[in-house]
Amino acid sequence: MTKRLEGKVALVTGASKGIGAAIAARLAAEGAAVAVNYSASKEAADRVVAAIIAKGGKAVAVRGNLADANDVKSVVAGTVEALGAIDILVNNAGIYEFAPLEAITAEHFHKHFDLNVLGLLLISGEAVRHFNPNGGSIINISSGVSTIAPANTAVYTATKASVDAISAVLSKELAPRKIRVNAVNPGMIVTEGVVSAGLHEGDMRDWIESATPLGRVGKVEEIAAAVAFFASDDASYVTGETLHVAGGLR
Repeated sequence: MTKRLEGKVALVTGASKGIGAAIAARLAAEGAAVAVNYSASKEAADRVVAAIIAKGGKAVAVRGNLADANDVKSVVAGTVEALGAIDILVNNAGIYEFAPLEAITAEHFHKHFDLNVLGLLLISGEAVRHFNPNGGSIINISSGVSTIAPANTAVYTATKASVDAISAVLSKELAPRKIRVNAVNPGMIVTEGVVSAGLHEGDMRDWIESATPLGRVGKVEEIAAAVAFFASDDASYVTGETLHVAGGLR
């Protein structure tokens, strides 16, 4: 694999499992030193780090719940202390729970918005203060739901529509600092979270596969590949974009 990210430092949030773990592994394989952020699962984050190191890469695990402003500061400080100025931020941390309109509560709303939107804004704001003066790249992991808008996902879909909008705004705001901002919007990807929610089989998956032009769900590596492109100089003239990696489902 070409080392497009040699000498770069990347912070990947929510990287202990699923899409985040695959992104961390791919960026490391491309030469970046990677801070693997996790909130609760230290063991899982340590496994991701160990796998990267075993392949000759450089990585550290950094704990922090991004819905907590104090943790946000320590995540960025821990990254910079261990690896140096940041070149790449991947905002992958997020949660999703589905609920019909009648079941939406203030708690359900805040749980999603505090991490998926506010957490993303706080970590981005803190990280850019410690970015390489030559600029860099922020990649926000949004979701295909922001355009597919499935029933019973009002709050989760609203958070991801917000991520799309924030990506567009920040691409303009941070351009003078040579920081590019793009979003990757995955379709259904089979991850531990999808399996534990029971969505990897049954009606939901059947519907998605039948509605997806490519006729299948995606793999974590396919999302990681898109992120690696945005992180690299191959995307040096690309900012403010929303790339749907969803097999054609829109």
